[in-house]
Amino acid sequence: MANEHTSSPAPGTARIHVLLPLPLAGAYDYLPGETGAVPGDFVVVPLGRRQAVGIVWGVGSASPDAPVAEAKLKSVVEVLDAPPMAEAMRRFISWVAAYTCADPGSVLRMAMSVPAALQPPRPRIGYHLAGPPPERMTPARGRVIDVLAGGPALTRREISEAAGVGAGVVTGLAGAGTLAEVALPAHAPPAEPDWRRAGPVLTAEQQNVAERLEDTVRRGGFSVSLLDGVTGAGKTEVYFEAIARALAKGGQVLVLLPEIALTAQWLERFEARFGVAPRTWHSDLRQAERRATWRHIAEGRARVVVGARSALFLPFANLGLIIVDEEHDGAFKQDEGVCYHARDMAVARASLGEFPAVLVSATPSLESLVNAERGRYHHLRLPNRPGAAELPEIEAIDMRSAGLPAGEWISPLLRARIAETLAAGEQALLFLNRRGYAPLTLCKRCGHRLECPNCAAWLVEHRFQDRLRCHHCDFSRGLPEICPECEGEADFTPCGPGVERILEEAVALFPEARTEVVASDTVHGPLAAQAMVERIARGEIDLVIGTQIIAKGHNFPLLTCVGVIDGDLGLAGGDLRAAERTYQLLSQISGRAGRAERPGRAWLQTYMPEHPVMQALVSGDRDTFLEREGEARLAQGMPPYGRLSALIVSGPEEERVRTVAVALARAAPGDADLQVLGPAPAPLALLRGRFRYRLLLKASRAVRISEVTRAWVARVTPPPQVRVRIDIDPYGFL
Repeated sequence: MANEHTSSPAPGTARIHVLLPLPLAGAYDYLPGETGAVPGDFVVVPLGRRQAVGIVWGVGSASPDAPVAEAKLKSVVEVLDAPPMAEAMRRFISWVAAYTCADPGSVLRMAMSVPAALQPPRPRIGYHLAGPPPERMTPARGRVIDVLAGGPALTRREISEAAGVGAGVVTGLAGAGTLAEVALPAHAPPAEPDWRRAGPVLTAEQQNVAERLEDTVRRGGFSVSLLDGVTGAGKTEVYFEAIARALAKGGQVLVLLPEIALTAQWLERFEARFGVAPRTWHSDLRQAERRATWRHIAEGRARVVVGARSALFLPFANLGLIIVDEEHDGAFKQDEGVCYHARDMAVARASLGEFPAVLVSATPSLESLVNAERGRYHHLRLPNRPGAAELPEIEAIDMRSAGLPAGEWISPLLRARIAETLAAGEQALLFLNRRGYAPLTLCKRCGHRLECPNCAAWLVEHRFQDRLRCHHCDFSRGLPEICPECEGEADFTPCGPGVERILEEAVALFPEARTEVVASDTVHGPLAAQAMVERIARGEIDLVIGTQIIAKGHNFPLLTCVGVIDGDLGLAGGDLRAAERTYQLLSQISGRAGRAERPGRAWLQTYMPEHPVMQALVSGDRDTFLEREGEARLAQGMPPYGRLSALIVSGPEEERVRTVAVALARAAPGDADLQVLGPAPAPLALLRGRFRYRLLLKASRAVRISEVTRAWVARVTPPPQVRVRIDIDPYGFL
């Protein structure tokens, strides 16, 4: 059904332009016809021989210098009965497209991710008591009547679940005249969070920071606050006060989290504070839930939304506050399709909408700390845990003198500390950021390494699943019966440990302990994650073996001992941010140890105890480490003191890819503030069947790197099967 409009394009305006969620260079011109379509409306328009849904992006021609003749224009077919997209959101989409060098339609597609939500939802059928009880009563019928007595109308499914009866009982009562049908709203309106509810009592330190955040929200306008607090300092409870203030002003709130599948404790805290759960947004939502949530957000009825990075592109009607929790986390960076960093785009969204943003972390990114030092962000600190709780002691274990035999990975000292912890009735955590059983499988006869046929990567053994898997393209196969290289009978051996192999060793060392692996391979979706977190919190698991997903924001009261199997793992590869990210990850995982009256300790197994990362963790001197890291970046002109953009050239034929990469290098801009590195084969030179070359543009902060990069790429036209992907501010270099 079409919307009724009280306004239409300005008098004398013969055309509008419509942006479509397609990888197109810009909007297309149309005539509004009799629809009265205005900017922000979702409309159906002709596109070639078919029809497409887009958004009215503006009045007049999309190309005013060379407009299409009006006689050639087609008219809008229909205005959809959906809430128009707010102007601030439309400006944000245009800004993201310009900054990331993406097509505006590709960015719009992320904001129109639920096409079904653009159609008015079908009304639901409910039942209420309308007549006397039937002549033939049964206990089941009696329970249905009790459920509905004095209450609102409910759907058949809701009645069946509440009364513990089959749907046929409800249908039978309706047929007897006891129940009558009634039309219900298509989607039950979301419950309103109660910002007036009292929160937990804050310490003086927490209260001071909370009041500063509240004041920022109360004043309104754009600002960015960096909430920098140690693990366990109560950062969540503090920024809940900012959420309460934003709700009191009538606005919507978006909270971005890096791992939405592992937010059970966060959701419990929110519900305890505000009385209801927030709306969540992640890839595991059922289609009906996605449709209802998208619609409620667009209508302004979903007041608080918590989600992964894609939630940033939801069509908020009245967004008044964005919070980015664990702002340092690499999961906020999207490396496929439109390449963007959700933290940085959240700041841009707040700027365009003229409202506050809050970045939260126990280990803030160097980028955010430099912005705070330069006065661009308000720097709010929580350096202490509340009450008697203390930060865990961290100790490095020098594996060069551990004397471990081949095939063992847990040092004698760490074994002893785990044994003491378990004997005291407390929990221990072994951390290794590597999924599966072993990262490499090779033939003992000829040394052949089993590789992915689609990627330049080894196949990882997953013994739980009896499969070899590629962690880049998800190719999988069983262990071959003969070696592909020497054609000898299978005699393969695993090399190196993954979490499954650590589990095997831990079970042999601690057979009485209840032991479990927590990794993305073993925890499937938010419900499974919630169940796992609850089991750990209740003390039903003694020894947890996990990857990085267990490092993020959890509070386990009985967990007092953390052991890192390979503290050096993230330092390999020469990545620009390798040291910073390793420090952040190990600091976060160490911070899982100890709460309240139970002090915690963490042990880092390392072959480089003298490395600045290990020294900083053991000494607790974060600031000196980051100061030296910043000095090294400044000397090299690297972010956050310089700018980077990357070009990734890919295609099914290596020679064509190399030819385009060389052509781009020859067409590179020549300027004193610019330096081009490459082309060179990417570290992952083959990925998902496509060969890859990389080029890197390094520039000073004064350079408008997006504009320079876009102009550079425009000088070369690649053949159809070769793609050139632009990554402004790259975070990974594989």
